[in-house]
Amino acid sequence: MNKAPMTPTEPLWTPPLAPPAPRGLCTDCGVSRTATPQDCGAACQFIKPDYPALEARIHGRTRDPQRPDEAFFGPYQAMFRASLKAPIPGAQWTGITTRIAEKLLESGAVDAVLTMAPDPHDKWKPVPVIVTRAEGMAQVRGMRMGYAPLLALLEPARAAGHKRVAIIGIPCQVHALRRLEASLGFDRIYVIGTPCSDNTTTANFHEFLALLSDDPDSITYLEFRADYHVELRFSDGRVKAIPFLMLPLSDLRPDFFPLTCRTCVDYTNTLADITVGYMAGTGEQWLVVRNDRGAELVALLGDELKTEAPADSGKRAGPVKGFMANTERAAGGLPLRRMPKWVRPIVGWLMPIVGPKGLEFGRARVEMKAIETILHLRREKPAMVKNMVPDHVWALVSPYGLVPTEAERHVPPPEVMPAPAGIQSNVETA
Repeated sequence: MNKAPMTPTEPLWTPPLAPPAPRGLCTDCGVSRTATPQDCGAACQFIKPDYPALEARIHGRTRDPQRPDEAFFGPYQAMFRASLKAPIPGAQWTGITTRIAEKLLESGAVDAVLTMAPDPHDKWKPVPVIVTRAEGMAQVRGMRMGYAPLLALLEPARAAGHKRVAIIGIPCQVHALRRLEASLGFDRIYVIGTPCSDNTTTANFHEFLALLSDDPDSITYLEFRADYHVELRFSDGRVKAIPFLMLPLSDLRPDFFPLTCRTCVDYTNTLADITVGYMAGTGEQWLVVRNDRGAELVALLGDELKTEAPADSGKRAGPVKGFMANTERAAGGLPLRRMPKWVRPIVGWLMPIVGPKGLEFGRARVEMKAIETILHLRREKPAMVKNMVPDHVWALVSPYGLVPTEAERHVPPPEVMPAPAGIQSNVETA
């Protein structure tokens, strides 16, 4: 059934977008679709990122060596294991991100929220939308998979007269936003970030779903959980949890995940005001408050939010080394080592018991992504290592024997554009 396009007068508006300009390493964040596609050169995370300069401007400081977890997760004021006391029906977890956006719109703190809605013809395909009323957030709940030109919404949002906006984005979108925000002309921008790893096209994602179920069209929900399982929900009410080790990842095509996503150095979305995700949540959401503006967002929820200290147990070294061995084979063009089928259920049962949990699980995943970045870049784009791999990523992988050659040492880009007045947060170390 065809659906008429949403208009600026509705709670959700999908403005017409230009086609993307041709690019090499690109996740279609939306910058190339704007009136100034040449901004990609300054904005793109996959060209010459300078995280220390951006962190200092956005959070008021860089990563503190006296706070070891900032080496993994980026600057933060506080971290929580969190959930809404009254979960929002249809939300991916309990709905913290959705509720923050609703409160921003209800209170008038923002004129619009820029985010993703499901395509009317494919519930898994993301469509950029501008939400102007709190009730519109009910239509954007849940997870989508695929490239999503979120930042192409900046121009129509500004043209519509919106001066205060919130943006819900993944790391490559947030990096580009932060590089350009000084020139955007908004009075205030709130940035709600979600962790992201191993994104792919929506078409590829449908291939993955078909490997998980004989009836993939009946899958309504998918989530990677911190207990080493993927949770599936079906339209008939069934719920299925698949251990990570039982996933058919070795059956996927070698190019299933694009090089961009295999070489992302910002899994935890360190440039957002607040990061909301699963990774260190151990069954709840993981909330990373990064600056004063992030604290303001959490304060909007008041007593609707339940928080506690994150769990932290287990040892990550073994799983990370095993991941590195498999990645070395994959980056060398060799097939992954397949664990014998009879062993997989046993190890899958053991991992939630003895494997890293909470913050240690998060540290493991960040180290894995850092290792993956370097190994795949060395094989496929070796000349780009010196520009794409920041010093803090080399520090993460050094315990595993990965060190930069002289030709790979990071070359910072030119000075980042300053933020307009009122953007920078003055952050006190928690």
